[in-house]
Amino acid sequence: MKYSPLIQELVRALTALPGVGPKSAQRMTLQLLERDRDGGRRLAAALKAAMDNVKHCVRCRNFTEETLCPVCADRSRDDALLCVVETPADVIAIEQAGTFRGRYFVLMGRLSPLDGLGPDEIGIPQLVARVGEGVQEVIVATNPTVEGEATAHYIAGALASSGTTISRIAHGVPMGGELEFVDSGTLAHAFAGRRPV
Repeated sequence: MKYSPLIQELVRALTALPGVGPKSAQRMTLQLLERDRDGGRRLAAALKAAMDNVKHCVRCRNFTEETLCPVCADRSRDDALLCVVETPADVIAIEQAGTFRGRYFVLMGRLSPLDGLGPDEIGIPQLVARVGEGVQEVIVATNPTVEGEATAHYIAGALASSGTTISRIAHGVPMGGELEFVDSGTLAHAFAGRRPV
């Protein structure tokens, strides 16, 4: 069935969201138009406000409406400890764990030549400059994917002459996991990263 141009445009716009295909976008559109126009207006206003006002923190590159994000503005954080992550979602995950009290640097991606993401695009020059501001340890917390590992290796090389300790988050068997259900790659990482008890 062919919809009016405004409905078609809303369906097309909703498919920009990850995991939302044309059918899901159509259902969302019809739900908002049929049953929740106030919710649709709130969604539109929130999207407009976020698109117009959210920018990158000048220090860590995380998302914020201010010059500094809340973590960078928090004077109680440890300036000597810097955790490098791929995305703002990674910052949220680490913050929810509640144990890390250092600072962050958000790459906004990972090295991926096929996608046109090289060292400059993910902020490696800014990271090197940031480490030069008195950081004593850099914790590389990129994802354990091929691109994430390549990015971690590149960061270690770029910071090798800085005199800063460079560490990598551990990968391995999750808490409560059963060895028989863990894949061989994860087990290999777990054995390679073993430590004394």
